[in-house]
Amino acid sequence: MLSASTSTAEATSPGWSLVVALALVLGLLIAGPALRRRYPVAWWLLLGFPAAVFRVTRTWRPLMAGCRLAVSRRPALTVVSGLVGNGAPPPQPRVPRRGLIRPTAGGFWLLVRLLPGQVPDDFVKAAPAMAESWQVHAVRVTSWKPGIVRVAASVSDPLAAPRVPKQRGPGDLLRVTVGALETGAAWVMDLRRVPHWLIVGATRSGKPTLINALVAGLAPQPVALVGIDCKGGMELSLYEPRLSALAANREQAVQLLAALVDLTIDRMTVCRSARVRNIWGLPDEERPVPVVVIVDEIAELFLVSSRTEKDEAQAAGTALIRLAQLGAALGVFLVVAGQRVGSDLGPGVTALRAQLGGRVCHRVADPGTAEMALGDLNPDALKAAQAITPEQAGTAVLASGDGWERARSHLITEADAEDIAAEHAHLAPDLPELALAAK
Repeated sequence: MLSASTSTAEATSPGWSLVVALALVLGLLIAGPALRRRYPVAWWLLLGFPAAVFRVTRTWRPLMAGCRLAVSRRPALTVVSGLVGNGAPPPQPRVPRRGLIRPTAGGFWLLVRLLPGQVPDDFVKAAPAMAESWQVHAVRVTSWKPGIVRVAASVSDPLAAPRVPKQRGPGDLLRVTVGALETGAAWVMDLRRVPHWLIVGATRSGKPTLINALVAGLAPQPVALVGIDCKGGMELSLYEPRLSALAANREQAVQLLAALVDLTIDRMTVCRSARVRNIWGLPDEERPVPVVVIVDEIAELFLVSSRTEKDEAQAAGTALIRLAQLGAALGVFLVVAGQRVGSDLGPGVTALRAQLGGRVCHRVADPGTAEMALGDLNPDALKAAQAITPEQAGTAVLASGDGWERARSHLITEADAEDIAAEHAHLAPDLPELALAAK
């Protein structure tokens, strides 16, 4: 009995526990590369995040001092006089106080309280130095609330190869996951929250891929898709089986837009009779189907070479502006795309831009297009968009009234989009007033 008790005591001794812990750590380190390839999130939480916490903790004070974010505790002359007087070492400078380091699926974040006299821009400028010291892909600094900034780090580039999520059912109405954000979160386009979007991008920048992803997400939903493609329908004809109407030239586009304006006016009458402010206040059985209007190559609507074309362009611009002003409450949503969008196309483009609250800017061929897309929302977003290189196809800067993010759309090929449209062709609502207008 004594021998058994002794063995049990030895097995449960602190030394034995340490051996087990070391063995577990060694096993994780050996299996680390395989774990990182197959289960990157698990690898990050088990191994990567603890190592990152150690680096942040170890480098915080020297990093703050090196970035000039530390503040002396006493005026310089007082410090010097103290040194001369009694040889005491100078007091350690104050550094901004950080909060807990919290993990995310692909990085971590923490809150930092600013010292008196500091502003968030001081930390924004120090973000590259933080990324180098912490050995992460990128650090993003944003204002959290007065006196506090949020520091978010990404261990790897989540935009390198965003994974397409598995679609289960139609999903939430008018809400589509189209890609990934730089933070690692999903890039969701929610037309109920931001009803109208402007998407710009040069050739081979990723603009068609984003539209493919948007259509692929909307196709299974109970919504009507309407296309306007003045380049003979070359781009949007891929989705024609799922479209309720498609205008292939400017004349058809003007007629289709006029029919859409009439549709919104009819819906306005219905809402007024029911004493509700929008179609979402109507009973489900009385609510009209939402309509998403996709306009590809907006410049083709506004470029003119004759008086007749000028009148058509003006009519198209006026109709689009009216739809943007009235559509959100009446279930009509705009997605306007183009390679080049500038004020030189006419005042109608600038007025329309003001109504499109969501903006997506891929790599563009001229700075004026980036300025038109982002300049009125956020100058930092404009700089980020102008830094996109040709090698970063699919990468974009998206902005709205809530702020801006770098993002990349999922790779939905033309063949994929065509197959998805054909698969859900039976869900295309029959809207004869729109179909006839586009012929």
